[in-house]
Amino acid sequence: MTGAFRAILLTLTLTLSLAGSALATDIRHEVADFSDLPRWPNDDHAAALSVFLETCPDMTGADWQALCALAQTGPEPRTFFELFFRPVLIGNGQPALFTGYFEPELSGSLRPDARYRFPVYRMPSEARDASVWLSRREILSSHVMAGRGLEIAWVDDPVELFFLQIQGSGRIRLPDGRMIRVGYAGSNGHPYRSVGAELVRRGTYTAHQVSAQVIKSWVRRNPAAGRELLLHNPSYVFFRRIDEVPPSRGPLGAMNRSVSPGRTIAVDPDYVPLGAPVWIEKEGESPIYRLMVAQDTGSAIKGPQRADIFLGTGDEAGRRAGRLRDPGRMLVLMPIQRAYAMLTDPFQ
Repeated sequence: MTGAFRAILLTLTLTLSLAGSALATDIRHEVADFSDLPRWPNDDHAAALSVFLETCPDMTGADWQALCALAQTGPEPRTFFELFFRPVLIGNGQPALFTGYFEPELSGSLRPDARYRFPVYRMPSEARDASVWLSRREILSSHVMAGRGLEIAWVDDPVELFFLQIQGSGRIRLPDGRMIRVGYAGSNGHPYRSVGAELVRRGTYTAHQVSAQVIKSWVRRNPAAGRELLLHNPSYVFFRRIDEVPPSRGPLGAMNRSVSPGRTIAVDPDYVPLGAPVWIEKEGESPIYRLMVAQDTGSAIKGPQRADIFLGTGDEAGRRAGRLRDPGRMLVLMPIQRAYAMLTDPFQ
């Protein structure tokens, strides 16, 4: 890279109106050079380009489409990113936060029996038509879902089913070894309330101690109180069966394409375009310096320096995701002209 692109740091202050409020948030955009990114040369740029190609055809904008077409011609990966993109640091004064998510794998059956007793439901029509429908407690304590053929499958663990709803998608392994995949179809419209935060509020655990595994263990050790704890969250998620994606592929993300372990992140699309490459510098116990692709979103992923890293499928991925909560920074790779167009004259 030439000196013309080195350390170009201009600041743009945008006033973003918050709905129903006079408050504003200051957003900064800083354009950097690839030489400013520690360990950029050490990454597997070919792996990142392969993931970028999965979803770039669905991006909007002539510049994105032109770069996607060029990427499909098989360019040298690192050169492709360095020639046609610039890293942009988007910040609002809040520290970066990286967490992890995964695709759960549950044991289940297409028919109920003494073991498989907990249904995974399709979305009923009245829930789809209503902005807010019955709460979790009302759904599970009534017969409103019974006898309507809404069951996709039955699983053997209500706690794992609860966390499947939090993740929004997963796989169900049937007794004969076959696998079916389910994905988010909608919710009952109630806001999500964290059961982990509730345990902290009660003084059962500190915020540092709480993880998905800790919550699961506590609920199983305290069956009656545990059931009541799960009902603390009024949100209820419904699913659809996804047969178009083979089990060997990752689950569908927000762009309706399979996501990739260790290369896909969920972002806030108000700040990061879906499909964009994003350079991650995650600190903590297991640092990550890697080019990933913004292919997913999440209800808890809010802000320009917030990302959820997809870690894969199954229990081990779930354990790693539950431990991941680290600082760092992320820079979005934007097409060159788009990157500089984000900046305004600071003297205006």
